[in-house]
Parts: sequence; C-alpha cells; structure tokens
Amino acid sequence: MPPVVLAIDQGTTSSRAVVYDPATFAPLGVAQQEIGQHYPRDGWVEHEPEDVWYSVARTCREALAAAGRSPADVAAVGITNQRETVVVWDRDTGRPVHRAIVWQDRRTTDFCRARAADGPWLTAKTGLVLDPYFSGTKLRWLLENDPQLRPAAERGTLAAGTIDSFLMWRLTGGASHVTDATNASRTLLFDIHRMRWDDELLNYFGVPRVLLPEVKPSAAAFGVTKGLDFLPDGVPVRGVAGDQQAALFGQGCFAPGEAKCTYGTGAFLLLHTGDTPVSSRHRLLTTAAASTDGRPKYALEGAVFVAGAAIQWLRDGLRLFGTAAESEELAGRSNPAEPVVFVPGLVGLGAPHWVPEARGVMFGLTRATTAADLTRAALEGVAFQVADLIDAAVNDLGGDATAPLKVDGGMARNDRFLRTQADFLGRPVVRAAEAESTALGAGMLAAVGAGLTDEPALRARSLAGTRFDPTLGAAEREARRAGWHKAVRAVVAFYAGG
Repeated sequence: MPPVVLAIDQGTTSSRAVVYDPATFAPLGVAQQEIGQHYPRDGWVEHEPEDVWYSVARTCREALAAAGRSPADVAAVGITNQRETVVVWDRDTGRPVHRAIVWQDRRTTDFCRARAADGPWLTAKTGLVLDPYFSGTKLRWLLENDPQLRPAAERGTLAAGTIDSFLMWRLTGGASHVTDATNASRTLLFDIHRMRWDDELLNYFGVPRVLLPEVKPSAAAFGVTKGLDFLPDGVPVRGVAGDQQAALFGQGCFAPGEAKCTYGTGAFLLLHTGDTPVSSRHRLLTTAAASTDGRPKYALEGAVFVAGAAIQWLRDGLRLFGTAAESEELAGRSNPAEPVVFVPGLVGLGAPHWVPEARGVMFGLTRATTAADLTRAALEGVAFQVADLIDAAVNDLGGDATAPLKVDGGMARNDRFLRTQADFLGRPVVRAAEAESTALGAGMLAAVGAGLTDEPALRARSLAGTRFDPTLGAAEREARRAGWHKAVRAVVAFYAGG
C-alpha cells in the first residue's frame, strides 16, 4: 500500500495522532485522548510525563487502526507539541525526575518581577520577554528547588527539554536528544539571531548546557524509532515544530505578511516575517518560524493564555453546559443589553500586557445576568484579546489591516465566535478547511523532511475555507473595544498596581 505520514500532536489538554496521505494530506485516521491536569498550588500547572507518553503511544496505535493501515506503512513521523512545557528526565532510565511544568504555570513570577530591569537585553537576544511563560525560568526553578537535581545535571546524568525532546527520547529509545529551532526559541536560553544556545543566557538562568538537546531545523533527520510496540524500528522522525509554528505552516503561511490565529487552550497569533527577525514596539514576541531549507525563518507572535480554557472552565468549573459545543447555542441566548465584560486572565495576561499576576475578572454583573451572558462574555473576551494582538502586529509592520485572518483550532468550529472575532477586528476571518492545522503542519513538515513533497506543492494544494465578514459598524466596534480596554486597565491596576 502507499506510504503514510503519522503526525503526533501533543497538546495541553490532550494528545492526538493523525495518519495522512502525503499525496493529498487527507486525514485517513484520527485518535485523541485527554490528559490529566495537576494544580498543586494557585498558579501552578503540571503534567505527569508518563501520562503524556502513554497517551501518545495509545493514540498512534488507534489512529493507524482507524486508518486501516499497518505500522509498517509509516514513511515518516512528525511531532508538534505544547512548546514551553519543560521535562527533566534521567538519561539512564528515561524516567522523569519531576512532573512536567506546563507553559501556563506562574510559579516563577517573583523571579521575573525581581529581574524586570534585565528585560531589554534578554529580549534583544531571545525575542521574548522575561515571563514565567517561558521554559528557561521553569528549568531554573526545578534546579534550584530540588537539591539533588543540580549536581546530577552538572554531571550530565540528566536530560531536559520541551515535550518534543521528551517524546523524541522515548521514540528513539534514548538515542536522540534533539529539538527544533521553533521550540528552542521559546526557552529564553536561545539566541534567535545566531540560532544556538547562548552561554550568557545559560549562566543567567543557571542551566548547564549538557542538559539541553541538539537544535535542528523543523524539517530534518531527527532520529529513527527503536524499541516501540506501536511502530517498527527504523521509522524516521523528519518533522518537529512547536504547535503554533506547526499551525502557521499547516495554514500555508510560508511568506512574509501571512498570518494565522489558532484557538486552543490559549489563542496564538503568528505573523510570518520571512528571514528577518522583527523587533516589536508593542511587546509581541519575535520567534523562530518553521524552516524546511535550513535557513532561519521568523514570525511575530502574540499569546492569549486562556481561550478554549475559558470555555472548559465554564463547562467543568461552573457547569454551565455539558459540552464545549453547547457554548455556541447558549451564548446565542444572551441578552445583548446585559453589559457583561469578562477579562479571562485566569493564569495571567499575555501580550501585549504581560501581567502574570492578573486573574480573571467579570464586570457588569447584575441580578439579571444569566449563564448565557457569562458564556457570551467569555467568547467575547477571547475575541477582544486577539483583536488587540492584531492591532499590535499591524502597527509593528506598518502593514494592511484589512487582509483576512486565517484561523483554526477547537474554538474555530464555533461560527458565532468567529463572527464576533470578525466584528471586533473589522476584517474578514477565514476558517481553515482543515480545522486542526497543528497536526497537519507536523505531517507536512515530516513529508517535506522525508522528500515526499515540498513547499511549492503544499501551497498549490491549499484549500479555501469558510469566510466570516464583519457586520458591526465602526462606531459600535470602537465603543465596544473602548469598554474592553477600560476593563483591562482596571484588572492590570488591581493586580500589578500599574
């Protein structure tokens, strides 16, 4: 039978595996499994790495079974992952020495605040801001808070990395300790101009270089499978990218000025800037984009920490509805006269505010407020934040503010939400024909790395999606966004005193 490509998409709340036909990139089989979240303290978020691994192994088996294909048919594997989540494991046993600290975790807030004056030179090297979001601060915390870890790290008996590195270690039987530039660029330890780990940054965060993986382009020879019970030995892993860069690639955004937003647990806007790293005047991030030719590629990025997670909270925490899909119908029953504004800073505010201390706040509650109003406000809170990111990116580039925004991810299935997003942007929103562009991007990168296709062929097969045009008048849009900005200023003043 013709070969297939297996994409592993390891996310914050679940793992997915998708089997693709590399000729058409039609999904042949899909499997998904949720993973547990652990919250040992306020603002702390952790995963059990073994749970992550087992979910990946299980979904790979199930996706191949769903496709009716044999593991021997897999020509290449691609990996995409939650980026800033960090794992430390023993090189001899492969066993984690601590729970993974998730990208949403805020435990390093005090460290970052105390060193705020160092922000400019850190940003100049890394393209990032000094924030608990990034894995370098988490890795420092692990080494400082477990007295046994630092000596072991300096002896070289431990390995550390983002989720892709941990999965690569397991997939290759410990033969490959590697990552790609998109994941490395999210650590605060990587010089994005020279595209390598930086000694000054490593010393600043107290991270021994021996802990860290080798960095490769996103389409490369990362290693081959060994010792697995769901894939034969020798299957090459040829594509790796952090989830948002994988989605940028999966959306066919290969050229400067092309942008996408993925709505998952968080919402992430990436705008491709080609081979030039653009410094933001609005506290957006400069990050590596996926590269298939070995030459550095860059993007501007803005992150909303809570997007789909807000809907999950309404479902699981407040029990306002039974499934996330029901939020669309419930929000449709909201009374437009109820002026509820929700700033969903449940784990802090990301770009362009960067206030890790912030928490979620509801404004405008009355005795008439209903579950429908709260749900509508949650959807609008995400859309408002993404509109702020778009404004910042457009101002940084001095570009056109009317081009459609490509979108994907779980919340992109919600038509009401995308109409709201288009209204607040004042520009069209186009939902990808393939809603889950993250896994698609990993599969496409693996296919390019394995020589099964190339970027021109991928651009030619890009499919048109569903378009949502704005209907809100300019005056009403400006008034709604002014009210949102007033609410955000109040939250920032309350939690950060500024």
